Amino acid sequence: MTNSVTIESLDQEGRGIAHHEGKVIFIEGALTGERVTYSAYRKKPSFELAQVGQILKQSFMRVSPHCPHFGVCGGCSMQHLEARAQVAVKQRVLEDNLARIGRVKPEIMLSPIYGQTWGYRERARLSVRHVLKKGKSLVGFREKNGKYVAELNYCQILPPKIAALLLPLGELNAKLSIREAIPQIEVACGDQVAVLVLRILQKLTTADEALLRAFADTHQVQFWLQTKGPETVVPFYPLDAPPLSYSLPQFGITMPFTPSEFTQVNSAMNRLMVSRALRLLDPKPGERIVDFFCGLGNFTLPIASCGAQVLGMEGSEALVKRAAQNAAYNGLSGRTRFAAMNLFEMDEAALERIGNQDKWLIDPPRDGAAALVQSINPKTAPQRIVYVSCSPATLARDAQVLVHEKGYTLQAAGVMNMFPHTSHVESIAVFEKTTFANSASVSRFDTRIQFEPERV
Repeated sequence: MTNSVTIESLDQEGRGIAHHEGKVIFIEGALTGERVTYSAYRKKPSFELAQVGQILKQSFMRVSPHCPHFGVCGGCSMQHLEARAQVAVKQRVLEDNLARIGRVKPEIMLSPIYGQTWGYRERARLSVRHVLKKGKSLVGFREKNGKYVAELNYCQILPPKIAALLLPLGELNAKLSIREAIPQIEVACGDQVAVLVLRILQKLTTADEALLRAFADTHQVQFWLQTKGPETVVPFYPLDAPPLSYSLPQFGITMPFTPSEFTQVNSAMNRLMVSRALRLLDPKPGERIVDFFCGLGNFTLPIASCGAQVLGMEGSEALVKRAAQNAAYNGLSGRTRFAAMNLFEMDEAALERIGNQDKWLIDPPRDGAAALVQSINPKTAPQRIVYVSCSPATLARDAQVLVHEKGYTLQAAGVMNMFPHTSHVESIAVFEKTTFANSASVSRFDTRIQFEPERV
């Protein structure tokens, strides 16, 4: 007998959630409000993981996936859900995490930031596999089970120029003598150049090098090579290509980077994200501000361009060096300084050495900033903290500490749809130090941040 259930909501992976005979059922491909049958592929005492079978009652939010590879390729999981509904689901995920994990509720839910839904992914790691039985090489994302490379002829979320190269890259790889020793190709698109980094496990022959040069000339891309770790990435051809960089035109800033350095995958959304963060932070000339997890200066330099004195802190010595170079490149060395520190081992003594600061911006990886927020001394805490997050769960965990232990109010929070058609939730929150004396400034802050949705 086939079981049927009604989908109650979606989880953080975009799976439908239902209950049946005391178990929670997570169903891939099902949407809220639908009545579906399902087939379980993993059963546990309290839950099951399943795939949707027959849709008995369809949601009005369901759409036909734009990509013919949807369901096989593991790159997207939500193409069957209307794009605006995807954003609403992510906003709900953020709210649920804040309430359930953090026991907090924002005074204001910010309007979501969203942009183009296709052709947005300018950073990607493509898998490569030469398949002897098929007599060809495959280049693309892995299948949903992660074991094989999906056989793609185009990818809708990559920039059109890169998406059109999947088949030609496979043909190129099949001609190389080291076709079975190239496991991946890293894509990094800048404002002026598209870079393809080949991870090579064997040395290229002279004939291989000639093939790469011809491909680069034909398709107007630049090849880089990586023999071991990220530190071994070097340009190969052409050597006179424009440098990789992205721009933040609203702040008059250009950010050079290398393919191995972290940048956001969606440059258009990054511009909107930086603008919103700066609006929430509201840096003033002369203020002292710390940008924790500063990377190559994505927020540091815009903050400095507003006249504030900014300290950028990051765990990577290489990124700190790059951030200082970018500050010099943009004429902002006088208002910035940078320091390398393991921010996951932050303590109160280390914060005291940094000195009192007016405001913080925090942009941690998925692990969040637990040590940092735990180390805050309420007596010397910054007045305002803007927290940019790629994990609603760790943001909620850190919000619980800030609100319930460190004397902050969660003034506002909202999502930014950095990764359309995926379940990834990027969000931003702003915390204001709560004292009787600053209650008037909090009120003005509330009014100031109620602006319309931003979009590309």
